[in-house]
Amino acid sequence: MDITTIIGVILGTVLIMFGIVFVPPMGFNFKQIINFLDPTSALIVIGGTISAVIASYPVSMLKNIPVHIKIMMQGNKYNPLDYIDLLVEFSQIARKNGLLALEEKANQQTDPFLKQSIMLIVDATDSEKIRTMLNNDLDYLAERHAEGVGLYEKAAACAPAFGMIGTLVGLINMLRGMDMESGGGSIGKDMSVALITTFYGVLMANLIFAPIAKKLTIRNDDEYLCKQIIIEGVLSIQSGENPKFMKEKLISYLAQKDRDVALGEEGAGGGRKKGKK
Repeated sequence: MDITTIIGVILGTVLIMFGIVFVPPMGFNFKQIINFLDPTSALIVIGGTISAVIASYPVSMLKNIPVHIKIMMQGNKYNPLDYIDLLVEFSQIARKNGLLALEEKANQQTDPFLKQSIMLIVDATDSEKIRTMLNNDLDYLAERHAEGVGLYEKAAACAPAFGMIGTLVGLINMLRGMDMESGGGSIGKDMSVALITTFYGVLMANLIFAPIAKKLTIRNDDEYLCKQIIIEGVLSIQSGENPKFMKEKLISYLAQKDRDVALGEEGAGGGRKKGKK
């Protein structure tokens, strides 16, 4: 379970609250929290942002919001090293017993993309057709994920905008109700209330919506990388490449630190360990 987003939101909220109530050199003044509470401003920002998102996306995408939250919270389930080891194992089986021996292994896989990829080479499909089919699936996957990320990026853009709308509403009401004969003594108070909506909008955009969009982008990148490795791996298996050479090729998709782990290196100056078989 990945709780970094929750930790970040809680930590950010705590630090912001600390900045609100801490008044040097006097210390803490918790009564100042009241200055930042305004139900009308919250209604304008939250209601406006939700309404804009609903107006921008169909129901088929909006109903996936719980799925997005689950993906964000469950942690990364796509480990490229695990896929590389699995594909190397499949390559060794295919070289020893033939491609048909992979059918049983394919049926045991929980990843539908991996299962489909293995079954395509078991069925002796042309390699170019396999690459085209799988790359098309990968493109559609990236497009679907981009739409999901775009939903939260839209919310992150709308929240400050509705915060500004709330500020304008507050300023208009303040100016229309201003009594110059009384000296305008309530201008400061009215202005602070008008600015609260901007505060709410910026806070929601940068502490909630933007982090969700970024986390979903990271999840997409992890999945995309693993599926690229699967495509290259199954095509290498079909062409009968040496498992060791295939592993070296698949490892080239990884960052250097992950390559060192995959190759079993002790460090920059150390020798190479033998990997587990």
